Amino acid sequence: MSPVPEISPAETWAAIQSDSDAVLVDVRTDAEWNFVGVPDLSPAGKRVVLIPWQVYPSMGVNGQFAEMLHKAGAEATSKVYFICRSGARSHAAAQAAQAAGYAHVFNVTDGFEGPVDGEGHRGTVAGWKASGLPWMQR
Repeated sequence: MSPVPEISPAETWAAIQSDSDAVLVDVRTDAEWNFVGVPDLSPAGKRVVLIPWQVYPSMGVNGQFAEMLHKAGAEATSKVYFICRSGARSHAAAQAAQAAGYAHVFNVTDGFEGPVDGEGHRGTVAGWKASGLPWMQR
């Protein structure tokens, strides 16, 4: 298995807009989607795919992740971009997708919220939100 390529949020957004087969999969939890927000792909005529990598409250790995990815319409030949809060869970999810036969997987660096800033807050230094990319509350 080859290493999962890292890609910036801006490069991901460009790929989502220009490649009809590109899919963005947000692997955070339902609570994160509801309270923090999700990428808004409607300007590109798409919707983000929401599949948790870990299942609350145990936070165990979602044993049906690959099956759910397939059911969501991601093909083995699709370019699939994975995003989480800061880039760790999405990297693990991308590796699992790769192991399940997805040939073109990418990890979105710094995720949706990025690292904490000097005051301990996320969403201001790096990541999807801090890059000024479209997002919305669910």
